[in-house]
Amino acid sequence: MSDEITWLSTAVAADRLGITPRTLYRFIDEGHLAAYKFGRVIRLKQLDVDAYIESCRVEPGSMSHLYPETAGSGE
Repeated sequence: MSDEITWLSTAVAADRLGITPRTLYRFIDEGHLAAYKFGRVIRLKQLDVDAYIESCRVEPGSMSHLYPETAGSGE
């Protein structure tokens, strides 16, 4: 097992998450994602980004509010 850290730039992390860099900075500022500043450069650990992705997984049965039954649909 390697203890080597894989660092991602903000552009790569945002792309991996499918969001804009501006949204990524907001996630960092709000504490949703850990980031590290080295001089003027901000980097994220790939493991942290991957863990965030997993934490956003949608649980089955939790989205019924997005497609409510319409009253009187006759079904």
